[in-house]
Amino acid sequence: MAVYTDITEDDLSRFLTAYDAGTLLSYKGIAEGVENSNFLLHTTQGAFILTLYEKRVDRNDLPFFLGLMHHLAENGLSCPLPLPRNDGALLGELSGRPAAMISFLEGMWLRKPAAKHCREVGRALATMHVAGEGFEITRENALSVGAWRPLWEKSVDRVDEVEKGLRDEIADELAALEANWPEGLPSGVIHADLFPDNVFFLGDELSGLIDFYFACNDLLAYDVAICLNAWCFEKDGSFNLTKGMALLEGYESVRPLSDEEAAALPLLSRGSALRFFLTRLYDWLMTPPGALVVKKDPLEYLRKLRFHRQVRNPAEYGLSR
Repeated sequence: MAVYTDITEDDLSRFLTAYDAGTLLSYKGIAEGVENSNFLLHTTQGAFILTLYEKRVDRNDLPFFLGLMHHLAENGLSCPLPLPRNDGALLGELSGRPAAMISFLEGMWLRKPAAKHCREVGRALATMHVAGEGFEITRENALSVGAWRPLWEKSVDRVDEVEKGLRDEIADELAALEANWPEGLPSGVIHADLFPDNVFFLGDELSGLIDFYFACNDLLAYDVAICLNAWCFEKDGSFNLTKGMALLEGYESVRPLSDEEAAALPLLSRGSALRFFLTRLYDWLMTPPGALVVKKDPLEYLRKLRFHRQVRNPAEYGLSR
């Protein structure tokens, strides 16, 4: 569920007078996503997405997110665009929340992506990394390796409720990643959350990327590792080598990985799996009963973490060298 703040038709109509977006015809909440309240609007000028930024989003980060979408679109990436108000600002306020109007991107996300779709995702991710060059605003990755231990400490006392023995296993894994996390690899703007529900397709053609609210500056190859985790595992927990090969081929068709980035992929993939395990673990343990957020199983990413721990060569992900 992703409507945390209700809006009235009267309030929304008044909000729209600050935009050149036409007159409101209809609106409805969008029940996907976990961070913000989202609505699909239809006006006399077309369809738009209205996003109300909830308390988990720092208002100071919004110029980065909104400016980034403009920068990426101007440099060749298909993504939604924030609609400026009549006074030129990209941000307004509705129902006590910062709010933005975003252009509507045609397409839908795939529930069962195939290798050909993974290839398109890899190509789009590399296109984003190249398009992000020159974006002047920066944002630190608040969920990179330095944030994992504080997050872990919030859950450590209850982690064995999820699986017995996890306390020692995750403590050892965290220490190993902190000691060996790569430095000096190419960095830039990354999406940091490019899961299937953030990639739209029209048929088999990728129509664009959405939801840049985890975007930040970090290692580019770390973003690739996030996608390997998000796109290339099957429901039974097995890694699909064909999908991995397709994703990496698509990425390297636009931006070839350096030898150092390729060698770091197993460690970066472990780190990515741990990051999503820890955030899911926290939500799993701390979300109160009856909350409107659908909790995601942390054990899915524990299984992925255990797979990556056994990988010794990037060829095991399908990378040809």
